[in-house]
Amino acid sequence: MTTIDTSIASPGLSYAIYPSLSGKRAFVTGGATGIGAAMVRAYADQGVHVGFIDIAETEGRQLCRSITDAGGAAWFRKVDVTDIAAMQAAIADFAKAEGPIDVLVNNVANDSRHEMQDVTPDVWNKSFDVNLRPAFFAIQAVAEQMIARKRGSIINFGSISWKAKVDSMPAYTTAKAAVHGLTRSFVKPLGAAGVRINTVLPGWVMTERQIALHLDAEGEQFLRANQPLAGRITPEDTAAMALFLSADDSALCTGQEFTVDGGWT
Repeated sequence: MTTIDTSIASPGLSYAIYPSLSGKRAFVTGGATGIGAAMVRAYADQGVHVGFIDIAETEGRQLCRSITDAGGAAWFRKVDVTDIAAMQAAIADFAKAEGPIDVLVNNVANDSRHEMQDVTPDVWNKSFDVNLRPAFFAIQAVAEQMIARKRGSIINFGSISWKAKVDSMPAYTTAKAAVHGLTRSFVKPLGAAGVRINTVLPGWVMTERQIALHLDAEGEQFLRANQPLAGRITPEDTAAMALFLSADDSALCTGQEFTVDGGWT
């Protein structure tokens, strides 16, 4: 079993253990760094067999090795999620190796800033190719097995950016606004078989990338002005929400948005 790195988790907090997750199988897209890596570690901490994909091969293999070296169960493959066939093949191969998938987390995203006048049709399409399209086809890849087994939890990661009226990345915010529409379109067909699907909306999560690119003095001021709850949201905070939505504790939660933004929206 791995342990949560308390140097980067929210200070002074301890996290729940969910007995219903032990021995389950979870699959995470974009799991090598940032929020995704925190979720991969969190699932491993719960005794989950966790598979994940990412284009960041070095980081992915290091994370996978650190979990298995500590006695956990992890599986990694380098995949570009814009290649839908490769993504679905990875999901199928993980299920073949480890067993039917109980939890799918559609986490992969690219929130690169862009101004309206700089968006070309190609830029727009590439944003949707990462921030929305993979979620649908990952759901397609696991839905039948979850329906057949009459259990499962799917967690789609959106963003508060569209609710907060962020104006520096319109293609990203539009794609993320569509994520919850995607979630709700599956509620009834999945729910009839007892399968749940929800959306997590993170606020400004302080990943290494966000700190390096955007958390300067101006960014700190912006954070204080907009996030009512003091402190920084960490990847572990969002992972904690994903764990709850994966466990039996959220058995009657489906079709909902669960926001982790410190009161921003």
